Amino acid sequence: MEKLKQRVLQAMSLTDDFYNHINEDCLPLKIADAPSNSIGEQAYCIIGARESYLKALKVGKWAGFECSLTDSYNKTLIINKLEETHTNVERFFQDSSIGDMDSNLVLDLLEHEVQHHGQLIRYAYANNIVFPKSWNVRYTV
Repeated sequence: MEKLKQRVLQAMSLTDDFYNHINEDCLPLKIADAPSNSIGEQAYCIIGARESYLKALKVGKWAGFECSLTDSYNKTLIINKLEETHTNVERFFQDSSIGDMDSNLVLDLLEHEVQHHGQLIRYAYANNIVFPKSWNVRYTV
C-alpha cells in the first residue's frame, strides 16, 4: 500500500507540473474536430476527483462527485486547488493506517489521475503545447 500511495502522489505532482507549466490562455483549448471539453475543464474533473475520492476514503465508500473549483479558466485558482487537494490527500495518507484505507479507492484515484495524463498529452499535441520537463522524463513525450 505504501508504494501505491507513493504512486498516487507522484501522479498528482505530474498533474500539478503540467498546469503550472502551461499558460492561462491554454485553459480554454480543446482538441479540434473531436468531441472534447477544454484543458481547464479537465482540471475541474481532476480536482473534483481528488476531493471526491478523499471523501470516499474517509467514509469508506464512494459518496458522490463534488468539485470546489469555481472557474475552470483561472490558472491561479486551478493551481491553488491542485496544491490544496494534493496536500489534503498527502496528509490523509500520512495520518491514516494502511488497514484503514480501501485499496480499491486508492487504485481508482490513481487510475483517474493517470487517465487524465493521457488526455492532457493528446491536448498538448493537438495544440502544440510544450510539455514540462517532468513529463518528458516520465512519459518520454
